[in-house]
Amino acid sequence: QAAMAEKILVTGGAGYIGSHCVLELLQAGYEPVVIDNFHNAIRGAGSPGEPRLSPAPAAPHSFPSSPGSEELPESLRRVQEIAQRPLLFQELDITDEAALQELFGKHRFSAVMHFAGLKAVGESVQKPLEYYRVNLTGTIRLLETMKAHGVKNIVFSSSATVYGDPKYLPLDEKHPVGGCTNPYGKSKFFIEEMIQDLCKAERDWNAVLLRYFNPIGAHESGMIGEDPQGIPNNLMPYVAQVAVGRREFLSVFGNDYKTDDGTGVRDYIHVVDLAKGHIAALKKLKENCGCKIYNLGTGTGYSVLQMVRAMEKASGREIKYRITARREGDVASCYADPALAERELGWKAAFGLDKMCEDLWRWQLQNPTGF
Repeated sequence: QAAMAEKILVTGGAGYIGSHCVLELLQAGYEPVVIDNFHNAIRGAGSPGEPRLSPAPAAPHSFPSSPGSEELPESLRRVQEIAQRPLLFQELDITDEAALQELFGKHRFSAVMHFAGLKAVGESVQKPLEYYRVNLTGTIRLLETMKAHGVKNIVFSSSATVYGDPKYLPLDEKHPVGGCTNPYGKSKFFIEEMIQDLCKAERDWNAVLLRYFNPIGAHESGMIGEDPQGIPNNLMPYVAQVAVGRREFLSVFGNDYKTDDGTGVRDYIHVVDLAKGHIAALKKLKENCGCKIYNLGTGTGYSVLQMVRAMEKASGREIKYRITARREGDVASCYADPALAERELGWKAAFGLDKMCEDLWRWQLQNPTGF
């Protein structure tokens, strides 16, 4: 059976969402080959020049790193421990065309899961060219390499930011796109357009574009989770760091929105549910589906203050916060209509808010300083 396992290339697979998807791939019997450039990942134990801050939970037995990759990212080292299966990893930047060509020459991939890219909204406003260079050029090189090697199946990690300011709620896949408020969102929108144009031009291509809402939580083992470098850009890692004592208080940007308690409302989805959505998308590619687009969300919106209270309940600790001015580019409410994914992928988010917060808290307690 091992010889028959499908090889899936996972770009950016050492990051938060990528690592959870790699675990789901291993557990579903696929053979993931992961590339990452360590932009947002920590090198594993025993790697040169990288001190380890927190001890990893003891595992029944350790796998040697994959051949030619003595520097497995810490997230993937732990994925191997959870899955009890080794994986292949190579340090590689998707903007490096020669390295991509060499990689595709070595492996026969049945599909690509594309996560690699820069993803901080605020930073994208400050450094638009860097975001376009990495996200757009990197994706073009990836698609060209896939084409050159006859690999014509891709699952792309997109974002609900492509919808811009919602014209109506809940957001379904027919909602207009492209009115993005920042270069990060625009880069996701442009990549969607590129992939759709490619599928129109070449009928033997299949693509599933997954528009994520707000992924939170962690694997229930507490061994892998979100490990933001520096000050977290997203609400829940910040809330968790306040709860664990790493940060003094949370700034809540605005409490005068037209929502129940005045704070912004978002659709939060458990990262493991999100990862399972990618396995469903891979199966969809098998139907020669052409280009398909799906929202991955729960369909329920929660306000900032509701999230703070849910995290207080999970952690048993008070979370101090202060109301500050609204943040530019923020919308009042944003949540998904996930019905299409349920109908066509047979996928539905299974985990509710309590589970998201419990799993996030377990990860934060076990790894107070991240990986």
